[in-house]
Formats: sequence, structure tokens, C-alpha cells
Amino acid sequence: MGPEVASAAHAARAATPIRPSADHGVCPNDGSRCSPAPASTRRTSRPSGTRSRRSGMSEPSPARIVADSDVLAADLLVGGDARECLDHVRSHSWLTLVASDPLLDDAEAVIERLADADLAADWRGRIAELREPVEQPAGDHPALASAYHGGAMHVLSFDDRLTGAKGNTMVRDRVETAVRTPDAFATLFDPEKLYPEVVGGEYPGPDRDPRT
Repeated sequence: MGPEVASAAHAARAATPIRPSADHGVCPNDGSRCSPAPASTRRTSRPSGTRSRRSGMSEPSPARIVADSDVLAADLLVGGDARECLDHVRSHSWLTLVASDPLLDDAEAVIERLADADLAADWRGRIAELREPVEQPAGDHPALASAYHGGAMHVLSFDDRLTGAKGNTMVRDRVETAVRTPDAFATLFDPEKLYPEVVGGEYPGPDRDPRT
């Protein structure tokens, strides 16, 4: 079902632009050009958990993660690397899953299309308890906008338009985040090494049951 999840997610978002914009998450999808973000509005790293003075947005943190709609659906319906990645968030209270409502809308639609409406509604209720909500401008790419406005330095996606070298370069020009496939993230992400940086002290291990 893995390819079906990715295909359904991409089909549902076929008209959504993927280019990060200067002031939000993506450029308009009408062929107009984006200007580079002014230096005064570009993100710079601050200690984890701080907020931006200009708009209340969270500053970039490696402990803040966005999962694109295809990864969210695969976590539920397939398992594998997608579930392993999100189990990191479910297992560690100091990691944060960031997601806008439009991002959850997309994932819920994919789950409903591939499974059923009851399962999709049940998933929506449970994921809403896990995620930290973030607002996004209408029309922006939900995953990129969630990362930009939510200070997430990791975006997980199966969309090769985002995970490829060209897509990553375009994103990082304006958003301090890296887009990776779940298998790449699972290989690189190490909570034991990250804990001293974002929390401090010795890593105590997981502090939550990922299945509750």
C-alpha cells in the first residue's frame, strides 16, 4: 500500500505549489516570481523553544518535525520507516510534531480514500492530541508552511519534488529545514545525540509509550 499512499497524497495536492515564498511557505501557483526574502525576515537559529519577535513563530529547532500528508497516512496504514520516524515523536515528550490544519486535512482525505471515513476520523482525533498546531496562509504547501511557521528543521515526505537536491536547495533558500524521506531520516536521526543540544544533560531514553 506504500505506493498507493504516496500516489493518493500527491494527487490530492496536485494544484498546490511547492516553491517556498519570501514571506510565507510557498510562492503563488500562477507563474509569478518570488523575490528573495529580505535579510530582516530570514530565519536565524536561536535556542530551542524560543519565539520570533516579528510574528510569534517558533524559531527553528531540530526537535521540531513536520510529516507530510503521505508520511502521516503511511504511519497509520503501512508502518515501516514512516511509523519508525513518528514513533520517535510519540516516544519523546521533548520532540514536537508540527502540523497545520490543512496538512491534517490532506492526510485525513488520503486515509479516508484508501481506508474508510471512520478510521480517518479516529486518526484525526488522535493526531490532534499529538501535534502542535500552527497557522498557515491559504494556498501554501501545508508541509512547508508548517515547517516555516512552526520552526521545524525536519520535514518528512515521500514527494521526490521536495526530497531531491533541487527541491531541498529551493526550500533551504528561505526555510531553515531539510526535507528527507522517512528512510533517510530514520537512518540519520539519533535522539541520544540530539538530547544534550536541545534539552541538556544525559539522554534518559524514551519517556512515553508510543502506543498510548
